[in-house]
Amino acid sequence: MTLILTIARIHFQFTVNTPIKLPDWSGSMLRGAFGRALRQLSCMTRQKDCAHCPLLNTCPYPAIFAPPAFERRILRWIQHFPRPPAPYILEPEGWGARVLGKGEKLRFGMTLMGRAERELPLIVEAWKIALRRGLGQGSGTAELDEVSLLPLAPGDETALLYCPAQDKQIRKMPSQQLASPPPTTVNSLMLRFYTPLRLQDNGRALPPVKLTTAFLLMSIVRRVALLAEIYGNGTPDWNFEELAQKALTAVGEKALYWRDWTRYSSRQQCEMDLGGVIGTWRLTGDLSAFFPAIFLGQWLGLGKETVFGLGRYKLTRDVV
Repeated sequence: MTLILTIARIHFQFTVNTPIKLPDWSGSMLRGAFGRALRQLSCMTRQKDCAHCPLLNTCPYPAIFAPPAFERRILRWIQHFPRPPAPYILEPEGWGARVLGKGEKLRFGMTLMGRAERELPLIVEAWKIALRRGLGQGSGTAELDEVSLLPLAPGDETALLYCPAQDKQIRKMPSQQLASPPPTTVNSLMLRFYTPLRLQDNGRALPPVKLTTAFLLMSIVRRVALLAEIYGNGTPDWNFEELAQKALTAVGEKALYWRDWTRYSSRQQCEMDLGGVIGTWRLTGDLSAFFPAIFLGQWLGLGKETVFGLGRYKLTRDVV
């Protein structure tokens, strides 16, 4: 079965009006600002708690920002996912704390799936409000320059969707289908994690020494299968018990190290020390059954806090 996810890779560019102080990783800060603006635009009842709102199942805010718990009977392999993942992934531009001065550009990406893709005009308006209101310490502000659609395939061109100085409406977005590759023999792969990977056990992110190749492979399989079930063309016809056994035979060679970062939680009113592993992970063995999920995972991220842009990797296929 070919897995198909209809997604949109959106790129935003803003011009800074008042200095914006960016932390080491701005994904959490961007998400918080986006969520507040999206709720302001979407909420009709002004209730403090979405869970008891009569419009919960129709309002775009929870559907995009914090999808409610599953209401249907779910498959056994999804039992560890009581809530569906949010249908968006932020892609901040680069690691490292810095200050963007007046006139500099703030750029970031956002991958949209499901309803989020269909609500692009609302999402763009939320970002405009969020950056006018103020971002980060000091509440730096910025004005939207343009919104573009990034290509999925190398060599394809970027498509301009919206330029406030020229356009009154967002141009119709071409459909982007992310499809798994056809069956093929794969016995060696290299994964390069360039944002911290937080694979957890008992609520704790695992350091490099405790990460196993089997755990990595099955985590990728579950993540991709779940997104295909909710936002794609349905449940993949994978035998998860056989995959789990096959994952135990794969061999991994890790060159990973731990990277700490801190984010501020407005809900808990405190700073949270987080971190994850970055670096390379070479896999060898019979990887053919895992290759579709590993391939798609490059656009979907892996582990905890994928909405912040964590757990992103690039794939090099060494030997076929």
